[in-house]
Amino acid sequence: MTNTGRTTIMREDNRNRELYGSYPHSPRPSMPRITSREDYHVGLCGYILVILSYVLIFITFPFSLTVCLKVVQEYERAVMFRLGRILGGAKGPGLFIIIPCVDAYTKVDLRTVTFDVPPQEILTKDSVTVAVDAVVYFRVFDPVISITNVEDAPKSTQLLAATSLRNVLGTKSLQEILSDRESIAQTMQAALDEGTECWGVRVERVEVKDVRLPVQLQRAMAAEAEAAREARAKVIAAEGEQKAARALKDAADVIMQSPTALQLRYLQTLTTIASEKNSTIVFPIPIELMQAAIGSFRTS
Repeated sequence: MTNTGRTTIMREDNRNRELYGSYPHSPRPSMPRITSREDYHVGLCGYILVILSYVLIFITFPFSLTVCLKVVQEYERAVMFRLGRILGGAKGPGLFIIIPCVDAYTKVDLRTVTFDVPPQEILTKDSVTVAVDAVVYFRVFDPVISITNVEDAPKSTQLLAATSLRNVLGTKSLQEILSDRESIAQTMQAALDEGTECWGVRVERVEVKDVRLPVQLQRAMAAEAEAAREARAKVIAAEGEQKAARALKDAADVIMQSPTALQLRYLQTLTTIASEKNSTIVFPIPIELMQAAIGSFRTS
């Protein structure tokens, strides 16, 4: 290999390091990353066009200021192109100058953007078809690569979110989808953030909004839940009756050990009956008193 060939390869390697060196943790994309560089050469024709544009600005001054001066808001950045090449980094916020007929610029909004993922028909791991939708929050963190590496970053992020939702939920059962929404949202956020990093987009949050089940499955689940509630109610009622029976048995054993307690309970029952309604109550003589009186009479 000649010295010229080695020099060309070394220059290409150095250029690749410059292009990819600022992104060591992200995969190398199919197209080179564009960095903020101001040493791009536009060639002889480019220099001539730039000079002519400056002359035109000078001739039409101050009217040319209305075309040359541009304003970028606090939440925006401007990516400038000069003859099709990136010119420096992102401009803004504030005032910046462009050269008519030579420079072009694109504004990028850096605020957090939300969009709804349309309902996706998904077959779960346990072969149940559900319709799930979600909402995604994202923002652009690198305006330059969001313009140069992808045609439409928000649209691409939305399509990737729909695909990720299907892929993630396809590995879950119905019970996991209904109970582990937070875990599913975190898994989706990690997958989306990894996929959109090379587009200059960062996914900040993902929320699963609604899980819609087929009508027949809803009825079956409602019937199952109703049967489970009835079974629990019967068990609770049976346990209550069992405890009440044990308490009555214990009370009866205590009362049988003391006849006086039995008489007091008898009188308490009569008092309760008399307080409910105004009625005449015939109070029978206790059989023990009659037996005692008969015994005394026979003795005398």
